[in-house]
Amino acid sequence: MSRTILDVHILQTVPPSNLNRDDTGSPKTAVYGGVRRSRVSSQAWKRATRQAFRELLDPQELGVRTRKVAEALAERMVAEDGTLKDQRENVLAFAAQAVFAATGSKIEAPKRKETAAKDAVRNGEEAPAPAPESSYLLFLSARQIDSLAALALEGLRSGDDAKEYFKAKPRKDRARALANSAHSVDIALFGRMVADTADINVDAAAQVAHAIGVHAVETESDYFTAVDDRNAADESGAGMIGVVDFNSSTLYRYAALDVDHLRDNLGSGLDDEKPGTTPVRRAVEAFLEGFITSLPTGKINTFGNHTLPDAVVVKLRTSRPISFVGAFETPVVATGAGGHVEGACRALASFVPGVEGAYGADKDTSTWVVRVGPATDALSGLGLEVTLSQLVEAVGAAVGDRMGGV
Repeated sequence: MSRTILDVHILQTVPPSNLNRDDTGSPKTAVYGGVRRSRVSSQAWKRATRQAFRELLDPQELGVRTRKVAEALAERMVAEDGTLKDQRENVLAFAAQAVFAATGSKIEAPKRKETAAKDAVRNGEEAPAPAPESSYLLFLSARQIDSLAALALEGLRSGDDAKEYFKAKPRKDRARALANSAHSVDIALFGRMVADTADINVDAAAQVAHAIGVHAVETESDYFTAVDDRNAADESGAGMIGVVDFNSSTLYRYAALDVDHLRDNLGSGLDDEKPGTTPVRRAVEAFLEGFITSLPTGKINTFGNHTLPDAVVVKLRTSRPISFVGAFETPVVATGAGGHVEGACRALASFVPGVEGAYGADKDTSTWVVRVGPATDALSGLGLEVTLSQLVEAVGAAVGDRMGGV
């Protein structure tokens, strides 16, 4: 059966930076091809992509991942009915029970916040009881939060006790159904795991590889000092000293998107008046632009490493996804005037037709290339050369055609 798979391959150079720290504060690394490479985790780049969605999509198309989901529902309830603002504890109780019924996740106030509030009251201070929180991060779409808040509001208006109201099986089933429909774009793309209620989990449609350097790398340390602005002229020495680890690298970034799976996750989307393919196309376009242009923000104020990719190769396939990381199993070595981009592009341009030809993966595959500068000339024959905006438009149109037309 023909599938619709989107492969995104990116070469991106970052100067001295620390995009993604390990537990010691050093940039993450990995050994590949027998040498140590720079590495940025997939989690870091997926978060950066989700952050980029805020500039590309309506907030109603997105979700929120938080332990404070009861508080989020309570805010929606008060926004719907302003007379509830003086019933904080009761509103939070119904919100917490709605979340528990929907997800099975235990919702209670954190012990440390509860203790701090009690201590404050004992000292004669005003300290409202802390809002209940889930024991782990819950990922819910804006529409799911709206729907659960409406259900909690119904319960509150019934005059019943919150626990008694949600004890009834039909209400539990309704809450669970609300949490398992109208998924946001980010949930549909990156998935959701609810440990206590596996049947409302969402399998991710997108897979993101750890970005990895195409060449060997050594982590260096920047020893820095800071001067106290109020020091007198005769006061010498630094106000503080410290060390920041960093490295620089040309990264190979890769992501694969199962468009058919994305369509299943999204369902009919937000607007019943629009064709069923519209939400899929919008999600694909947002993912493509968001993934290409995003950058993890680790130590960004220290290094200001705001780069864009040197080259992007996008393939729309009819079978399985294919990573081209094998092109860099032999590390690229800087030659001549230096730099790794030119060598990386040559390695990629040589590897792609080889592996696709050997496995017949070049059939029914559309390819687009976005590239910058003469160092990327080797990629010119891989596909249709376009700008970023043309790429997003062309891929969106192609996906729409494969999904049945927009």
